[in-house]
Amino acid sequence: MVIIDGHNLLHSIVKISEEAGSISDVQLCRIIGRFLKLMGEKGELVFDGTGPRDKSGFDNISNLEVFFAGFGSDADTVIEDKIKASTAPRRLTVVSSDRRLRDAARARKATAVKSEVFWSNLRKQLRRKKTFKEPTAKRRGLSESETKQWLEFFGLEQ
Repeated sequence: MVIIDGHNLLHSIVKISEEAGSISDVQLCRIIGRFLKLMGEKGELVFDGTGPRDKSGFDNISNLEVFFAGFGSDADTVIEDKIKASTAPRRLTVVSSDRRLRDAARARKATAVKSEVFWSNLRKQLRRKKTFKEPTAKRRGLSESETKQWLEFFGLEQ
């Protein structure tokens, strides 16, 4: 499980990347979702504040749940509570450049990753092209006997 400090990551991206100014919070979440799916991980991303009035853009993002801390709290406190509440803290990865969160993660034996390092790794992984070899049967098609079997199976015998 990966827990990410949303605004901290956005701020770090702005510092290290030119294209970052054009990344919205929703786009960031979708990119992270693709990365988590590729890595076979699940994640939670926590933003400060209440977020936009219409949060539908954050729905149905693969492998990622998005939370807003609300008025009475902040993302750091929410993330600290999630670290404390974890029943398997050694399986947690906490992404933040905030020393307070990294210390809280390490205190529970979770992995702490700076936002810049996480973003760099994410970009590297998403740039890799996965090449899948197509089965030769796809190009040559079905044999006559296979075609006959399928026609019989569907009751379309000739």
